[in-house]
Amino acid sequence: MEEQDGVAIDLARSGDNDAFRLLVERHSRNVFRLAFRMTGNEQDAEDVVQETFMRAYRQLKNYEARSSFATWLFRIASNYSLDLIRSRKRHQQQREVSTPDGEIDILQSIPATSPTPDRLAFSGQVQDRIGTALDELSPQERTAFVLRHFEGMSIEEIGASLGTGANATKHSIFRAVQKIRRSLEPFVSVTR
Repeated sequence: MEEQDGVAIDLARSGDNDAFRLLVERHSRNVFRLAFRMTGNEQDAEDVVQETFMRAYRQLKNYEARSSFATWLFRIASNYSLDLIRSRKRHQQQREVSTPDGEIDILQSIPATSPTPDRLAFSGQVQDRIGTALDELSPQERTAFVLRHFEGMSIEEIGASLGTGANATKHSIFRAVQKIRRSLEPFVSVTR
C-alpha cells in the first residue's frame, strides 16, 4: 500500500488530481475514524477529514516520506482535532459562564437506544463517564490514548504523530489509562 501511495503522491505532486483523489478515497475512512474518536462528534469528524485532506494537498510538496503517508495524515488530523477540542472547551467554558444555573441541555438528556431500561441506564452512565474521562485528559493524553487503543498504532507511530519521543508517548498513554481507570472504578466494582 505504501508503494501505491508513493506512486499516487508523485502523480499528485505533478498535478494529477485523480491521483490525490485516490489517496483521499484510500485514507479518508481511517482519518474519519480517528477524528470521530478524538472529537466524539460526527460533524466535527467530517470537518477534520475535510481539513486534513485540504492541508495535505497544500503541503504535499513538503511530505518527505520519513513516515508512511497514513502516519503523516494522522498527524495532521490529530493536530486539527486537538485544535477543535481546545476551541470547543473554550466555547463550553464561555457558555457555562453565560448559561443560568440549573439549565439542562435537552440533547444530552436523550438516552441512547438499548434493549432494556436497566441496560439503557447503565450504558448511558458508562458512556457519560467515558466521555467525561476523555474530556478530562490533556489533549496529548487523549490523542495518544485514542491512537493506541482505538487505532492500534504503535508507540513509534504515535510518537511520530505527536512529535514526541517513545518515552513521552508511553507516559502519555499510561497517564491516560490511569485517569480513565480511576474514572471508571465505580462502574467496575458495581459489575463484580
